[in-house]
Amino acid sequence: MRHFLTLKDYTKEEILEILEFGLQIKQEVKAKTFIPRLANQTLAMIFEKSSTRTRVSFEVGMYQLGGHALFLSNRDIHLGRGEPVKDTARVISSMCDMVMIRTYEQSKLEEFARYSKVPVINGLSDSYHPVQLLADYMTMMECGKDKSPVVAYVGDGNNMTHSWLMLASKLGFELRVATPKGYECDPAVVADAMEFARHSGAKITITNDPKEAVAGATVVTTDTWISMGQEEEKAQRLRAFEGYIVDEALMGRADGEAIFLHCLPAYREAEVSEAVLEGKQSLIFEEAENRLHAQKGLMVWLDKHR
Repeated sequence: MRHFLTLKDYTKEEILEILEFGLQIKQEVKAKTFIPRLANQTLAMIFEKSSTRTRVSFEVGMYQLGGHALFLSNRDIHLGRGEPVKDTARVISSMCDMVMIRTYEQSKLEEFARYSKVPVINGLSDSYHPVQLLADYMTMMECGKDKSPVVAYVGDGNNMTHSWLMLASKLGFELRVATPKGYECDPAVVADAMEFARHSGAKITITNDPKEAVAGATVVTTDTWISMGQEEEKAQRLRAFEGYIVDEALMGRADGEAIFLHCLPAYREAEVSEAVLEGKQSLIFEEAENRLHAQKGLMVWLDKHR
């Protein structure tokens, strides 16, 4: 049995196999063909953090695969408040076929997985957002940007950046990360990525200069500067991230055929300008839709590898 907690646990071949499953299922859906690959199975969806894309994509995805998704918020269950995580894990996994958790703490996710009898999926944690990266790379594959890509990530050294580091270092492409001083990635995650890169041939650059990162890039991506739980830091962060907005001037330094990605929600005129977000290079809504298809590929793959 496999869990999906971070891309660090997966090989290049496994990641691409998951995405191929997702692309195949996407083609079937577009042709109005729905194959009940997970008929009569139940996905427990545990949300400690609110979500639009994560909830809709997993719930619709499970329905399209012939199963049922059960929404459980932190108001509905006792996860971590009164009942130990390991007890909740053993109870829910005895009744459901798969569990998706969106939580603040990667450690809580890992503890749940240790005691779970069924596959556990990371729907987002403070450290990683691996399902989003499946959708991002699927979007790159569909428009041919997976061929020798040069990806520039501009912004906060957060869970999205960590996930880009894992994906690049596993698949072997070039990634340039530009963050303000004081907002760099977790050194332990960078060290892991550099070790994986030695074997995959990935080229990883860490800088504080967004112009350097974006120069000639074929994919430019960013994320919100103020994630849930960081609202009190808003004024400080807005000052620190001055000059890191992906606007037309910065995007103009990228390859002329470069695409722009963003995991959403996006805050216009903060981390990205309205012109870039709504421009012809932006594939953010195709990327958002691909959450649905990539995650279906993931759930089918996990079911096959029980």
